[in-house]
Amino acid sequence: MVKFSIIVVSYRAGERLTETLRSVYAQDFSEYEIIVKDGGSDDGSVEELREFLLRDAEFSERVMLEVSPDDGIYDAMNRAIFSATGEYLLFLNCGDSLFRETTLTETDAFLREHPDTDVAYGNRFHRISRAEEYPARRITPFVCYRNIPCHQACFYRRELFSERGYDTRYLVRADYEHFLWCYFTKKARIRYMELTVCAYEGGGFSETKEHRETSAREHAEIVKKYMSLMQRFWFKGYLLVTLAPFRHRLAENPKYAKTYQGLVKRLYGTGKPAKKEGA
Repeated sequence: MVKFSIIVVSYRAGERLTETLRSVYAQDFSEYEIIVKDGGSDDGSVEELREFLLRDAEFSERVMLEVSPDDGIYDAMNRAIFSATGEYLLFLNCGDSLFRETTLTETDAFLREHPDTDVAYGNRFHRISRAEEYPARRITPFVCYRNIPCHQACFYRRELFSERGYDTRYLVRADYEHFLWCYFTKKARIRYMELTVCAYEGGGFSETKEHRETSAREHAEIVKKYMSLMQRFWFKGYLLVTLAPFRHRLAENPKYAKTYQGLVKRLYGTGKPAKKEGA
């Protein structure tokens, strides 16, 4: 079996921290560890987590808790990576969860069937829109420009972080930059799994109104590093012609999200019907 390291970074997350760990606790798979990196929360969330772990000694042995100051979410992730011993890493934010109890079992089966996989990614369930969202089946430069798979739906081979971690110069797009580095620079073998990996809370750090301008600026800087001027010109033009901003609003609207994602699923030929959310 494959061993997974599930990394959860936290700061004043309240009950959302233990909610995320409960979804891992419910898995029918045993080869995993959880690394919680907390930035020094004073809201009682760390104490609540410790009480939760005291109730199950076997589960607590799988959890490594580090409480110390850090310089933000990506610095916290980098610090947690140093402690990881699993073959593959999965990053879950507080409030996110594994979609069903068999998520790790199904991912393990996929990785054993495709042992040369560097990054395995799947679908996500968006709690705000109440719809499953389906990424492209194959990663291309255009997909990298437009919209990469959800960070919380990607399992990374740990070696992809041995050379470098997340670039903390980026406030909200460091995970995006690292994915492009894996694809363009490291030529990582990235494969789609017909599996919904996570239930995504939505409304996170990078999606707040105050950070959208920062996100757009960082996106422009990052794609310039990895893509030619001609690529960027054609990709941006194509998105404008195909009304990408309008389609993005449809995808976020609970009234239309399921219908829209159903069309995306048919277009990409991806995804399995949801059974239940294991949150």
